[in-house]
Amino acid sequence: QLQTVESGGTWVQPGGSLRLSCAASGGRLENYAFGWFRQVPGKEREGVSCVKIADGTTYYTDSVKGRFTISGDNAKAMIYLQMDNLKPEDTSTYHCEGLIGWGAIQRMCEMTATYYEKWGQGTEVIVSS
Repeated sequence: QLQTVESGGTWVQPGGSLRLSCAASGGRLENYAFGWFRQVPGKEREGVSCVKIADGTTYYTDSVKGRFTISGDNAKAMIYLQMDNLKPEDTSTYHCEGLIGWGAIQRMCEMTATYYEKWGQGTEVIVSS
């Protein structure tokens, strides 16, 4: 069974950078797609960025395009989210999970955000001056 553990969240000033890490176990990375998700009070959980490890296809939600970069390292079984030019609205707990569903990466990302239920602890990012 695929399992993920997130790390790297902390407090950072607006305009700063962070790299979140996700350690995956229980399967070969190239057989899966992964994503980073966040939820703020009063809003639905959203897929921030997702990636198909086998072909590198990526998806980014509009608010992070040009600022965040998702990547995977097969050898280390790690998935990363490089976050640059952070904004206060990026403040949230970030979760890394293997995607459910099939088809285009955006569809898989959105399905996971909506229907996946076994969310882990996540890692907290606070962007504030």
